[in-house]
Amino acid sequence: MSLPEEVLKKVKLLDISTRKLVNNLFAGEYHTAFKGQGMTFAEFREYVPGDDVRSISWTLMAKQGKPFIKKYDEERELTLMLAADVSGSGDFGSGKYLKADIIAYISAVLGFSASKNNDRVGLLLFSNEVEKFIPPKKGRPHVQRILSDILSYDAKSRGTKISVAIDHLMNGLTKRSTIFLLSDFMDQNFYVPLRQLGRRHDVIAVVIQDPLELQFPAVGLVNLRDAETGETITIDSSSPLVRKLYKESIETSRKNRDGELRRAQVSRIDVVSGEDFLDPLVSFFKNRHK
Repeated sequence: MSLPEEVLKKVKLLDISTRKLVNNLFAGEYHTAFKGQGMTFAEFREYVPGDDVRSISWTLMAKQGKPFIKKYDEERELTLMLAADVSGSGDFGSGKYLKADIIAYISAVLGFSASKNNDRVGLLLFSNEVEKFIPPKKGRPHVQRILSDILSYDAKSRGTKISVAIDHLMNGLTKRSTIFLLSDFMDQNFYVPLRQLGRRHDVIAVVIQDPLELQFPAVGLVNLRDAETGETITIDSSSPLVRKLYKESIETSRKNRDGELRRAQVSRIDVVSGEDFLDPLVSFFKNRHK
């Protein structure tokens, strides 16, 4: 299927705009932030004082008459899964970027970093159902295809159900993977499956927020439309009572979300649009194994 020229231009722009960051910063940070999937046997070498005696090959020692140890190398190849929320709330943005734009940009940085490290990259798009799954593969062209899907995909549903995405990842990933779950997490009752996913895989929740969701300004009468349900209401944002009720509602939602993520016991990155939203990502990589 051929892609619209506009989408191809966006993919190319993401490639160009993230290349310097990936080459100069994430080249080393990505490599050290994530451990390999295990150790593979490399060779035998003669035992020297100070070596771990548990690594001695007793069979070879019996044959050679002197001790040898097994030497292992870290298996560096990783599988990176990008699980991106494509529900209706991603179309919201009070500044230059929509939340969906931020998800695409962060996915580009992560995807190209993984490709540079010769790791496999896969994609899961979800709303309140699994919208699309692309199995992990290597290569820059594969990452570009993933980005084109993130940018151009027209979701079948507007709602959010994170547990559906988690179930699909639990069943579809046989090898331990690093999973970046990118969403605003406007959902409930997902902490149990997310905790189970975190026990099997390395899971990082990337929480996308917009400043307007944190503090509503006094701008008079405003029509608000729920991006997921389509419900529309008119409020008087100049009213102190309305802003107070809005703030209380938002704080309740945030507390519920934060509680779910805390109980899930997975790593977390908070990203706010309107700020330099790559700073939290850079900090996470630098501090991962300090």
